[in-house]
Amino acid sequence: MSKLDNFKRYTITSALPYANGPLHIGHLAGAYLPADIFVRYLRLKKKNVVYICGSDEHGAAITIKAKKENTTPQAIIDKYHNQIKESFAEFGISFDIYHRTSSAIHHDLSQEFFLNLYEKGEFIEKFSEQYYDEDYEQFLADRYITGTCPNCGYDHAYGDQCENCGTSLNPTDLINPVSTLSGKAPILKLTKHWYLPLDKYQPWLEKWLDEKDGEWKVNVFGQCKSWLKSGLQPRSMTRDLDWGIDVPLEEAKGKKLYVWMDAPIGYISATKQWAADTGNDWNLYWKKQENEADDACLIHFIGKDNIVFHCIIFPSILNAHGDYILPQNVPANEFLNLEGEKLSTSRNHAVWLHEYLEEFPGKQDELRYVLTSILPETSDSEFTWKDYQARVNNELVAILGNFVNRVMILMHKFYDGRVEGNNEITLTDKTIAGQLYDFYNDLEKNIEEYRFRQALQNVMDIARLGNKYLTEKEPWKTIKTNPDDAREALHNCLVLIGRMAACLQPFLPGTAEKIFDMLNIPPVGFSDDVKFENGHQLNISSLLFEKVEDSVIDAQIQKLLDKKQAAQATKVIPLVPAKENINFDAFAAMDIRTGTILAAEKVSKTKKLLKLTIDTGLDERTVVSGIAEYYEPEAIIGKQVSILVNLEPREIKGILSQGMILMAEDTNGKLSFVSPVDALHNGSVVR
Repeated sequence: MSKLDNFKRYTITSALPYANGPLHIGHLAGAYLPADIFVRYLRLKKKNVVYICGSDEHGAAITIKAKKENTTPQAIIDKYHNQIKESFAEFGISFDIYHRTSSAIHHDLSQEFFLNLYEKGEFIEKFSEQYYDEDYEQFLADRYITGTCPNCGYDHAYGDQCENCGTSLNPTDLINPVSTLSGKAPILKLTKHWYLPLDKYQPWLEKWLDEKDGEWKVNVFGQCKSWLKSGLQPRSMTRDLDWGIDVPLEEAKGKKLYVWMDAPIGYISATKQWAADTGNDWNLYWKKQENEADDACLIHFIGKDNIVFHCIIFPSILNAHGDYILPQNVPANEFLNLEGEKLSTSRNHAVWLHEYLEEFPGKQDELRYVLTSILPETSDSEFTWKDYQARVNNELVAILGNFVNRVMILMHKFYDGRVEGNNEITLTDKTIAGQLYDFYNDLEKNIEEYRFRQALQNVMDIARLGNKYLTEKEPWKTIKTNPDDAREALHNCLVLIGRMAACLQPFLPGTAEKIFDMLNIPPVGFSDDVKFENGHQLNISSLLFEKVEDSVIDAQIQKLLDKKQAAQATKVIPLVPAKENINFDAFAAMDIRTGTILAAEKVSKTKKLLKLTIDTGLDERTVVSGIAEYYEPEAIIGKQVSILVNLEPREIKGILSQGMILMAEDTNGKLSFVSPVDALHNGSVVR
């Protein structure tokens, strides 16, 4: 019995993309393609499922984009909502509804949620000091503040999250915070906000999450447990902003709901709109039913940077409200990199979906195949154009397309495309039938456990099986010596192709449709039998895939290089403003010495941190430094550096760091040592 049989209804969501820019392949691989595969599978299994998504149109990211483009937030969300929606549709992501959080139905529902918790006394009301930009005379939303992440040392972390290590932050956690408006250090100013007491909910969260152990992905469960181990803190659910959903309290005029308070509620408001449009009851997909066995199964597909919001904050909100179901699973994916570097919207280092659709018309399934093959399911993965070419040419063309093409050509050559036999034509080879049965079992298990990469290979194994069987049977030879065997072999291949097309539907829907059309049969269910009546006429066949030429790939690689060069040429390097003057005594209080690195090693479970042992002349001490991205440990042993030796020690990732080495940052963000030109004795004073 499948796990899917435990539920009567399924509510599937994909993370709401910010309506402040187009989609790229990293977005697809993170939250949308995996969800689409799963939803298409559920539909083929005849499950009652609604697939929900929409544009996230609030938050500081929208206003930042509006400022950059010298326009209004409304113009930004209208522009990108339409572009994103059209790209999803053309690519074939099969949402039941693609909504938007600027809608009235969403504003009303978000305010209802807030009031529900407010009237229950769930919020903590308190004054707190928050960052304020004196030049712009406004409080700074999380995304208007950048600084150094206290967790991994990344120096461009936002006030709500470090996009390098995925850690959720509060603005005051940042080291050396800077306002993105003025480029200056903000001041702290008193303001009142309403906080969700996550610390109060921690015991409940721990119990609830423990029930997911073994069911959720290890990367998701591990990040959740790490958060809980660190101890949850109250989190503000309101912001001092001029764009977003009004806090529905008289005393909160001018304040807006925190975007992570309203964004996940967008899943519910979108479902309400879908239900209104289709005559369904949205409550059945979101609210607890009298009999728990009648509850829907809620599954969130997201990227790893959204884990804390979907696994801790949103479940806390739902549980505090009391009427709503909680997620059964949150199969978050890691990050997809591009050609050896991180995908970057700011540097235009991305394969944009709308550009791919324009430059590769009709090639949606090729991209679906390649991305599914490399999905970052439990660790980061990488897309390269050479790999794209290899997978299309060596797998789609040479294996899947080749099998279908060979069989169709032989059927038309020998029998004019007619399927004839004494009875109904089904799969007669017991060995093939047994292997196919095993493939189906593995395929269903892998899909239901969110291992889509392996599931796709299960389907490709059917094509490999077909090619092997056809080669062994050699009907092009036996047609002369044993025509009955030749006909039976080709009929078995036709049935195998039909079964393969059924399995392909969640992964490559366009290709599956083409195969069914060539076979001249209607699409069949995921594991339904495929049969042909005596005298059935096949349609004319055509190639499913075309080889990707070197020139096409070279052009795409060059395009990325051109973008990189253009970004560097036009990059305006924001200089960090000079700090306020200090007197000589303040400078003299800093004890900077020369020292030599004696040992270096990477800090476990971090990407940027190195643990250094440094001879300062005064002693040997340990320093944790965020330079692992630029230097291999073994390459810097023996390097003479400048070190601030009287910096107060600080524990970083369980290591006591006793000082700070001085680094300079170039225009590309690369860090370099500040070292003496001539070798000096360790402990020499830098004045």
